[in-house]
Amino acid sequence: MEIAGRKIGPEHPPLVIAEIGINHGGDLSVAKEMVRLAAASGCEMIKHQTHIIEDEMTEEAKQIFPPNADVSIWDVMAACALSLEDEKALKDYTESLGMIWISTPFSRAAADFLYDLGVPAFKIGSGEADNLPLIRHIARMGKPVIMSTGMQSIDSVRASVQILEDAGIEYALLECTNLYPSPPEIVSLQGVTDLKNAFPNAVVGFSDHSIGPEMALASVALGACILERHYTDSRYRKGPDIINSMDPSELRHIIDRSREIHTALRNPKQRTAAEEDVYRFARASVVADRDLPAGHVITEADIWARRPGSGEIAGYDFDKVVGKTLARAVTRNTQLKWSDLDG
Repeated sequence: MEIAGRKIGPEHPPLVIAEIGINHGGDLSVAKEMVRLAAASGCEMIKHQTHIIEDEMTEEAKQIFPPNADVSIWDVMAACALSLEDEKALKDYTESLGMIWISTPFSRAAADFLYDLGVPAFKIGSGEADNLPLIRHIARMGKPVIMSTGMQSIDSVRASVQILEDAGIEYALLECTNLYPSPPEIVSLQGVTDLKNAFPNAVVGFSDHSIGPEMALASVALGACILERHYTDSRYRKGPDIINSMDPSELRHIIDRSREIHTALRNPKQRTAAEEDVYRFARASVVADRDLPAGHVITEADIWARRPGSGEIAGYDFDKVVGKTLARAVTRNTQLKWSDLDG
């Protein structure tokens, strides 16, 4: 798939997405500083969350308290959502620094706003991964979609994927665990493989809510092409997502290490040109293991393989020497040559 000119897939380095989400606490200046530091860390894409609360929730949400917050989900979003004007300003600022800006719409109104804003793609969060009317509404807009699949099974996400397939848009599916933070006991790295096998048309990635970079980096070795993590300029900030957010240093680490893993992942099993000098001394050569006279028929007990590999007969040809007759006398540890052997 491709978003704003950035190609995404197994042939390309993993795309690391810094999700600011609501970590700015509703302060545009804080959000901009987060973006600035992300750009300095080499980030390519910023993800935001677009909350138009009146279209997103009903009054019942005021009685629902998330596990990682001490106020209702309504109050969390009311306090942390940027105004639509500020959201446009954040998008413009992000793009002025050369990065791509996308967002997660949590409502129909938010999706419409983002479409009018000209986002190059939509992110669908795990909570909306089975919200068929919203997914259908977004899919009709014809833009690429990245969809997290936390709290879903392969079977339960099929209907949503079918909507994306029927719309003919490019899409990615991210394995995700929605506990903040997610301990390794419930993180599913196997989910990356399961998604790849179940949905061969999808670009597959990993949306990480664990602490530290290990799970995200491990997913690259399984073929994850997108890495998404919550991001903050400082872990000393307050907020429900700060505990599992990376800072600029960890962002840089994940970008660099994921590219190294991607490079190594694509190298075939073979001896490389860089290893040739090492191979010459590290491998073994066939040698006499004791003094042997001319005319002696060599047995396995007469020879051995020892470093360096500068001898004419390599250790992997050991069995070819057994049964040969010596054309000349040799002393112990003499590297044998093919010309030393008759028959």
